Order: sequence, then structure tokens, then C-alpha cells
Amino acid sequence: MQYNNIAFIGFGLIAGSIAKAIRKYRPESIIYAYTNNRSELLKGKSDGIIDIILEGIDNTLSDCDIVFLCTPVEFNDKYLNDIKPYIRNDAIITDVGSTKSSIHSLAKELELEDVFIGGHPMAGSEKTGYDASDALLLENAYYMITPSSKVNVDKLEVFSGIIESIKAIPFVIDYQKHDKVVATISHLPHIIAATLVNLVSENDYDDGVMKRVAAGGFKDITRIASASPIMWEQICMLNSEPINMMLRKYIDTLEDVYSHLSAKSSTYINNMFAKSGEYRNSLDTNSQGLIISKYDLSVHIQDKPGAISVISAILAANSISIKNIGINHNREKGEGALNISFYDADSCKMAGKLLKEYNYKII
Repeated sequence: MQYNNIAFIGFGLIAGSIAKAIRKYRPESIIYAYTNNRSELLKGKSDGIIDIILEGIDNTLSDCDIVFLCTPVEFNDKYLNDIKPYIRNDAIITDVGSTKSSIHSLAKELELEDVFIGGHPMAGSEKTGYDASDALLLENAYYMITPSSKVNVDKLEVFSGIIESIKAIPFVIDYQKHDKVVATISHLPHIIAATLVNLVSENDYDDGVMKRVAAGGFKDITRIASASPIMWEQICMLNSEPINMMLRKYIDTLEDVYSHLSAKSSTYINNMFAKSGEYRNSLDTNSQGLIISKYDLSVHIQDKPGAISVISAILAANSISIKNIGINHNREKGEGALNISFYDADSCKMAGKLLKEYNYKII
């Protein structure tokens, strides 16, 4: 089998990005798509990404070799049940959900383990919907693959090959291990960011001085607190067990810090920062992770009329789009006076290189 007939149930940011990558790197594929938002289907069709618009969940799916479930996690469970009557034994069903235990349990219950391979592309964007999708979104990003116990090796190799062909990095992992990993490096940090922001909000002075000076490091480590509350409610409910396990460990760690700080144990505090710094510095800064990167840089500039305009003109002349630009009033990490945000990593990298050529100091 060539596995060229590929269907998408749901057609937003991730589905659109996968479909665009398939169209780019596997042009022989025939792409089917269904979603409740028909305008996204029509846009995908006019863009030449979608070949066949599905009118619903019906027998047309029996023509498909692979079906991607790309709706919110709780709806993926529903659609897995709905598509079961139309899936061939030699086909592959996959999903793109950020938690895997629920859908793997359902696949077992529905006796679909011989065709189900879980998936989780570790890439995303602050934007949503098909219009924000990009064929390059998954490039060099880990694509977590969680095969069911009964899926044969040939199907796993085929699916991994497809993921690799669209320039993502296939990473095969047990689904329960996956959920602990994402609970630790994605879900828990979102909870920590949200609770830290609420702590500041609830303990600020009447004149709002904490909010006024909160910048630099504080804004960096709490940026993800602005994520969709509906989406994160769903993720926390579906992955509550591993999240709670790691949350308990984190609370114990904080209690330990509290005790040593109360006892004025400078050695413990020093070792804590030294250990965390060593591990943090060992992380691969070139790889994408579960938490969406913020593509920005800061520039040292003189406070004089036209300084920002000159930088804007340099970037515009080289077709580099600026997402946001602002002044750093609080620069506790040594950042430059001007902060510039970009839409993607390539633009940020190109802008930094270009401004250095004009003798700007980039942080």
C-alpha cells in the first residue's frame, strides 16, 4: 500500500499544517477533510490543499488509508467511535491530541488497537485556525508517536516514514510515559505560570506597583498563563492523574525550599540555583518543545528621535515583518532598551544578523 489517501477530521492549525506539509512533500497524496467550519474547508480547497471535502462521517472514509483526528481531545474520542464502521483493517487511525491515555483506552474498548497509532506533534502557534497553518510548522519538531500494543511493525514504520517525510522528527514512546512527560514539561508549567500570576494579582498593593514593574523575567516565565482557559481546563481534566503526581512532587520541592530558606541555609539555596542552571544550560536551544517559543530579541539603542524608525526601516527593506515592538523599562536581565517580536524563528534570526551588520548590539 502507498497510503496516499489521507483524511482529516477537524481542519484547524495542526491539521492544516500537516495537510500543507503533505501536499508539499507528498504531492501524489489525495487529501480528504471534514470539519464543522465549512469556510475552512472551502479555503483549504481553494488553496489546493484539500482534494475532497467530506460532507460528514460516512462510507467515503473506507477509501482512506490514514485518518487524522484533529479536533479537541474530548471530540476526538467521539469521532473515533463514529468512524469505526468505515475503517479498513489495513488502514491507520491517528490523532494529534496532547494527552493519550483516554483515546488509547477507547481504542482498546472499540477493538481498534490493530489500526490505532496515537500522535502528538510538539509544535504550535499563538494563533489558531486553518488560516494560521503553515507547512513549515512541524519542521524539525518532535512528533510523538504512541502505537497501540496490537499495531504491527509495518504500519508503525509506514506512519513514522510519513511523519519523517513532512520534515518532523518521529519519536516513538509509550502512551502512558508520554502523558507523564507532557504533564511535567508542559501542563505543570502552565499551572505554575497561572498560579504565579494570580499570586501577584492577589497580593499587589492598592496602587498596583507590582503590575506596573512586572516585566522582563516575570513576563517571560508567566507568558503561557495567557493561554486559552477552555483548552487548559480540558487538558488538566483529561491528564489530571500524571499532572497531580508531578504537582505533588513540585509542592514537596517548594516546601523543602521554604524550610531551608527559613533556616537561612545559604548552601542549599546556592546548590539549588547551581544545579538548575547546569541542567537548564544543557537543554538543546535549537529544538522546538511543547511550550511555544517567543521569537523576540532586544536591541541596545540610544534614546534619541528616530532611533526606532531607523531599525523599522532596516527590517522593512529586507522584507522582515515585525509582530510587536516596545520599550523595556525594566531590564533586570541586561536586555536592550528596545524589544522586538517576530512571527517566526527564521525572521527573528535574520533580523538579529542584519542588525548586527549595522553595528547594533543584540541581546
